[in-house]
Amino acid sequence: MTSDLPARFRTQVVGVALVDDAHHPTAFLAAQRAYPETLRGLWEFPGGKQEPEESAEDALVRECAEELSVRVELLAEISGPHAQGWPLSEKAAMRVWTGTTADTPVVGTDHLAVRWVPSSDPDAVLALPWIPADLPIVRALLGQLAP
Repeated sequence: MTSDLPARFRTQVVGVALVDDAHHPTAFLAAQRAYPETLRGLWEFPGGKQEPEESAEDALVRECAEELSVRVELLAEISGPHAQGWPLSEKAAMRVWTGTTADTPVVGTDHLAVRWVPSSDPDAVLALPWIPADLPIVRALLGQLAP
């Protein structure tokens, strides 16, 4: 819960790298931010803020339903450098999981677009304009998905 976080990570964010196949992934879902204006058009992992009364996993399931209209099955966490995951700022950190869905993601108001990104071409994946804080997570994910 966010109240258990150290002062520098008061906000807990959760994200998911939805993969196309749990056992032999070849692509993952990226979402293009609609707002705020400073992040508009940049790519990210879908997700959002964890509420104080919910677990990180429950928050992620809720966020995916709200943002993409999908039910997700979470797989493994992509471990970050801190117990709270990956630093986003001085006060926020993000925990990220891989996951799958049988549903077709729907573009809602949070995103301009969603797309499946083939993991077989890491240079092309890294060439996308990612939110800077997500880039180390993208690199870690590519390392996990490499054959």
